[in-house]
Amino acid sequence: MTAVRKLFVACLSLALGILPVQAQDRDAAPLPLNELRTFTEVLERIRTSYVEPVDDATLLENAIRGMLEGLDPHSAYLEPEAFQGLQDTTTGQFGGLGLEVGQEDGFIKVISPIDDTPASRAGIEPGDLIVKIDDHPVKGMSLMDAVERMRGPAGSKITLTLVRGTGRPFDVELERAVIKVRSVRTETLEPGYAYLRITQFQNNTGDEVRRSLKSLSEKGEVKGLVMDLRNNPGGVLQSAVEVADAFLSDGLIVYTKGRLANSELRFNATSANPGKDIPLVVLINGGSASASEIVAGALQDRGRAVIMGTDSFGKGSVQTVLPLNNDRALKLTTALYYTPSGRSIQAQGIVPDIHVERAQLTRSAEEASYREADLLGHLNNINGEERPTLRKPTTGEAAEREADYQLNQALNLLKGLNITRAR
Repeated sequence: MTAVRKLFVACLSLALGILPVQAQDRDAAPLPLNELRTFTEVLERIRTSYVEPVDDATLLENAIRGMLEGLDPHSAYLEPEAFQGLQDTTTGQFGGLGLEVGQEDGFIKVISPIDDTPASRAGIEPGDLIVKIDDHPVKGMSLMDAVERMRGPAGSKITLTLVRGTGRPFDVELERAVIKVRSVRTETLEPGYAYLRITQFQNNTGDEVRRSLKSLSEKGEVKGLVMDLRNNPGGVLQSAVEVADAFLSDGLIVYTKGRLANSELRFNATSANPGKDIPLVVLINGGSASASEIVAGALQDRGRAVIMGTDSFGKGSVQTVLPLNNDRALKLTTALYYTPSGRSIQAQGIVPDIHVERAQLTRSAEEASYREADLLGHLNNINGEERPTLRKPTTGEAAEREADYQLNQALNLLKGLNITRAR
């Protein structure tokens, strides 16, 4: 074997994770010599016969990429820029469009747009297929290459060609921005009823949720809480555990199983649960993935929350980022996670307890705006109570919330639970 072939066999062995072992281990896991010979032969043929010269480093990088792309959609070889980009997304600030994407049938599929980003403002929806990026077809393009094409300097323009459902392709022009993801936000829906939105699970999401729950409790009694995980693409596993722990006082939250010894982990709730016994409804949809499904699955299995909405995405695998030399890394699927009852949701998703499709509520233009109290000379209530007259339509953020059918259904359910408890 030539020196070049020996070098490539050694490099390939390291890329495959075949580390130096003792003699007895080598018998248990022999090198695939026939396949390695074929690989080096193909490599030599390309080096000597391809129409244009290709340097050895490029060939080897392509080989590594091919190994990862042949596994599952979430395993990838991360070059320096992609590795840095992945680190940025977990800290909450990065440049681009604000899209979480995967791969399907050779195209790039939108898992979910991130709130308050160019993608969400442009109306891109979960399930949209990206078929072109700036007129470059994505068919056959790797997921990482597509992501790199969509990244760019803030302020620069990009055109995506999308297909939604069975419709015709259409173009969306977006302007890239520095994406600063606000992981958690809260607001009051009605007196005593709160809304907790988690857009993505970042390193500090668990702490933010605990602070938000403490702040809500300090403002007064919380009769019910809607946790909104719709279009939340997931993120850091530990943060998902911390969020579920905020509503559970003990017991299992999630466990993982894989081939490596350190991939078998169990995460249990602690007694520090600021969510206590607050009635809870969790909203999910097809854009709720990964860490979102961990939270929803744990709260559903433990009977701690009512899950409402539509089936979640179904990403039940765990990726481990394994740094390599030269600022590169492998993002490798190393385990599957399971809900407390032992469910694997990989390619299945979380099925909500109450199925509610997305819909838009609009007030009827002919709805009566007058009541008895508006009529001239009406009799007063014998108890001396007065009711407001001429109901005014809501505007701004309140109107947007009112038009959100799934959110309204969640709020109505919480009200119903409190009425029945009080009787």
